[in-house]
Amino acid sequence: MDETALNKPSGTDIKQPLTPKLLDVLGPGLITGASDDDPSGIATYSQAGAQFGYAIGWTMLFSYPLMCAIQLVSAQIGRVTGHGIAGNMRRHSPAWLLYGVVTLLLGANTINIGADLGAMAAALRLLFPIPMPIAIAAFTIVSVILEVFVRYTRYVSVLRWLTISLFAYVATVFVAGVPWGRALSGILLPHLKFSGDYLTVIVAVLGTTISPYLFFWQAGEEVEKEKEDDDAQPLKVAPAQAPGEMRRIRWDTYVGMGFSNIVALAIIIAIAATLNAHGMTNITTSSQAAEGLKPIAGRFAFTIFAMGIIGTGLLAVPVLAGSAAYAMGEAFKWPVGLGLKAGRGKAFYTTIAAAFIFGAVLNFSPIDPIKALFWSAVVNGVVAVPVMIIMMILASCAAVMGEFTLGPILKTFGWIATMVMALAALGMFATIQW
Repeated sequence: MDETALNKPSGTDIKQPLTPKLLDVLGPGLITGASDDDPSGIATYSQAGAQFGYAIGWTMLFSYPLMCAIQLVSAQIGRVTGHGIAGNMRRHSPAWLLYGVVTLLLGANTINIGADLGAMAAALRLLFPIPMPIAIAAFTIVSVILEVFVRYTRYVSVLRWLTISLFAYVATVFVAGVPWGRALSGILLPHLKFSGDYLTVIVAVLGTTISPYLFFWQAGEEVEKEKEDDDAQPLKVAPAQAPGEMRRIRWDTYVGMGFSNIVALAIIIAIAATLNAHGMTNITTSSQAAEGLKPIAGRFAFTIFAMGIIGTGLLAVPVLAGSAAYAMGEAFKWPVGLGLKAGRGKAFYTTIAAAFIFGAVLNFSPIDPIKALFWSAVVNGVVAVPVMIIMMILASCAAVMGEFTLGPILKTFGWIATMVMALAALGMFATIQW
């Protein structure tokens, strides 16, 4: 029997509701999807909208089934086996591959945390005259305290409420004066341009929407959710729980990824209708996009956009730190989980705190934060493809998943997502200005 199943009831008598309420199923998938729209992602979508207007909107429709597929794979691995991605890699992959992936993930996440903390502080300064060091320190301290010392169930509730902050970008669309005919054309009809700049933006968008930290987080959260429920067990051990749990995972992931892409599309459309329409085509940071909105769309749009950067950052940086800690902890056999008390999860929580601290310090180093974020995207692109290949192999293996190996539809879309990301990574290297 799997060690995570010890001292738990078998779960064979648990009745699963046939039609669960939407609020009951929203959790890991929703938080994962919402955290995908972090301040760094906002900068990417803003650049896409500013540079190519509505012609880039189709990428959100194209990426949605791919995102759903690969996140479903990661969630099912966690819920079926009772272990996260790194935990399963430790059991079924060479050690050099596991430690290489985890090291690259930790580095990329730390850089991303630093960029997001800097973006949050810059957005706060647009609204209030607060010095950058104080703003960065405040965001770091608040995030660490919440993630380390607040009980898991309450902390997840905080993260779910923070997803509401993303509606700020949907609101911005309605004050941006969008020509909906052109916008819908850009969404429904791919406008392909065979140029280096266009390919670079597509690669950046795909790399933002499908990122390794999202895989590790959602799998880890499914394990966490199972541990927090005294009646739940890994589905390999308690297959009677599978119908309801698989249904919950599907709805959670579909809604979470849909929410993520709607928000990303709203950012692209709002920026296309304002900055692109007025000739502002070069945006490198999310706060620069917010500033650009002020003289064009008015103070309301500017304020909403800036507040959204702060809210999404508060949601995303704990996910970045948490996914790194899940990966490190499982790789080195530490006790892992946000449900652990601080004394029992010292190494796990130390990793979270260290990721925050090193990320914050990056903002005061000679390293250019924009270049650092660029190289973080490069590392994510390098890591995503082998991790996706490993996940697809694990999820298709009966020795790992028991009777819950991937079905033909999910397997097909999972491999398509993997191939698309491989092509995107090749395209990224082809367009890099070394």
